[in-house]
Amino acid sequence: MKVESSVWTGLVHFVNHITFNAVGEAAPGIDQIPLQAPSHTIEVASPYHTQPAVFPAPNGPQGDSTFTCNYSNMPKGWRPCSTPQNRGCWLRGDTPDEFGNTEYNINTDYEKAAPKGVVRKYELVVHNMTLNADGFNMQWGKVFNESYPGPWIQACWGDTLEIKVTNLLPYNGTTIHWHGIRQVGSLDMDGVNGVTQCPISTNDHFTYKFKVTQYGTAWYHSHYSLQYADGLVGPMTIYGPSSANYDEAIDPLLVTDWNHRSAFEDFYLETSKEGPPKMTSILLNGRGQYKCKDFEVAAGNCTAAPETYNTTLVEGKKYLMRLINTAVDTTFIFSIDNHTMTVVGNDFVPIQPYTTNAVLVGIGQRYHVIVEAARPLEEEDNYWIRATPAVGCSKFYKPAPEDTVGIIRYDPANKAKPTTERGIFSRDCTDEPYDKLIPVVPWQVGAPANHQEDNTFQVGLSRPGPGPVMTHGNVSRWEFGSRSMWLNFADPTILHAKECADRGRGEPKCEWDPEHVIVQEQDYQPDDWIYMLITAQGFPFGQTPNRNFFSVAHPIHLHGHDFAVLAQSYTPYWDGTVKLNLNNPPRRDVALLPQNGYLVIAFKADNPGTWIVHCHIAWHASSGLALQILERAKKIELSEESKKETRRVCENWDKWFADLGNHWDNRTSEGGHDYFQDDSGI
Repeated sequence: MKVESSVWTGLVHFVNHITFNAVGEAAPGIDQIPLQAPSHTIEVASPYHTQPAVFPAPNGPQGDSTFTCNYSNMPKGWRPCSTPQNRGCWLRGDTPDEFGNTEYNINTDYEKAAPKGVVRKYELVVHNMTLNADGFNMQWGKVFNESYPGPWIQACWGDTLEIKVTNLLPYNGTTIHWHGIRQVGSLDMDGVNGVTQCPISTNDHFTYKFKVTQYGTAWYHSHYSLQYADGLVGPMTIYGPSSANYDEAIDPLLVTDWNHRSAFEDFYLETSKEGPPKMTSILLNGRGQYKCKDFEVAAGNCTAAPETYNTTLVEGKKYLMRLINTAVDTTFIFSIDNHTMTVVGNDFVPIQPYTTNAVLVGIGQRYHVIVEAARPLEEEDNYWIRATPAVGCSKFYKPAPEDTVGIIRYDPANKAKPTTERGIFSRDCTDEPYDKLIPVVPWQVGAPANHQEDNTFQVGLSRPGPGPVMTHGNVSRWEFGSRSMWLNFADPTILHAKECADRGRGEPKCEWDPEHVIVQEQDYQPDDWIYMLITAQGFPFGQTPNRNFFSVAHPIHLHGHDFAVLAQSYTPYWDGTVKLNLNNPPRRDVALLPQNGYLVIAFKADNPGTWIVHCHIAWHASSGLALQILERAKKIELSEESKKETRRVCENWDKWFADLGNHWDNRTSEGGHDYFQDDSGI
């Protein structure tokens, strides 16, 4: 297939009210709210309630079988079928459900059908808190429920989640994004300020409600500027089948880079000559090791580092591990010394199993892997878990932190540090091998429905141009399209998208601000395919003016969809000829745009809304490396209740913002500019 100078673009009633437990123990210096015992209120909406439809999640919390999947609302006779010998099966019934199914398993097309679960209600409260993640007291931490990482949100395939978020940050709004959740029919729950809602102002709240139609591992994080880099992240698990068998599961493993300053302080380095910012530590589930310098100790900034993460395996068993990269700037290679892993899922997509000794996890990506506890060295009880920064996709202060972030033990009484050595694997910054990521549920990608017009996306850094200094500074910015993204917190796209699509352009509010970077993809059908070509280099036949290109890789994340990766090249796009893989290509919601290379992705126009595409390097997203896809806006459906709540949150934001006392630095420049928002907003 030929790609010209342009590209196709576009683009029950059961209530389980839970107060969270955090993943792992709190690190020293982090005080947690006393946890309340879960309370349950059960009102069966269906006459089909039968006890076998309620069962402990097969890959639930370690050492805790109290979390149950509840399918009381399925027809009579449905029961679990997942066993250690058959993890591919999930539910089986004697009576067909509303989709005509009598079984849900690894081969079920989850975009067409899901079992009928229950409603699970959770609460998250956003606080400021000093965090000791690695032995240094970081004063500008931002956390959920006074815990870092945030509480583990759990649900079962087909459940509905209701999550009330209350913001107690004194100088920040917030919104929460449920990474990887497609939000089919629930656009307003995507959690992107300036796009799907206004920020939640201080002392206000917003309840997110959405159905989880896929299964696997995800994470949730603030999408308000750089907040997630300061600690506003947490794991999310949707229990379901697996493409390979295992005995037990390990609680989610979140790996990240970490700094001792707020990301809001470091951001200016990204857009200045000094950038990008360097990171300090590597954390696994909020725990790392940093050796304080003498002056830091003298200043009273240091305390004992938390205990290194460790978990005990039983020899002979197979364990499911859920890997999540929640980093700011670092791609990690996950490995366990002397062990191999069977990879069974990427992002929310089950894949055909393959074996490796290391898995490269880009920012925002998730992998399910199965580790056999073979105790490979007879004389060793303990083995290092490693999160090795990929070369070219990481930047740390020297000396660089050790990649030994956790310990696998076979004898819990043996507390010695491992003496094992890192295995042999490539440290290049790449995605996992393209030909290995084969989805279990296949897609056959159709021809592009969008037109071959000048809509290629060339990722680069803009040079400051002439003209007045904008409120966000006359500095270099990362860009996808013709501009870097700059969102208006108080006027989210969702408020006008459908109305403007119905009325057409012409009214002032329907003339989209160029800085909102909106790509309109309107006149398509649900089965139409939208193609996007994204390059890390300019084209010899038409580069975007005033843009510099660098040898930098970018993890590209699309909201509202999984996308097919039709091509992923580590060489520049020069001759306009691309061989696209349309037959069950890799599928996910984050893929790496390689250094100097290009990425061709495709998704179905089956989820009307306004969805952002952005680089998941936090510095780049805040710099504006993002765009909005306005997808079939005429078909956006929001309930009156939803629109009323959206307007309420926006009105409260306007009132809060109007009070300059709520701004961190309410001084203005001589020209009258208020520098409250100094980045893209996402």
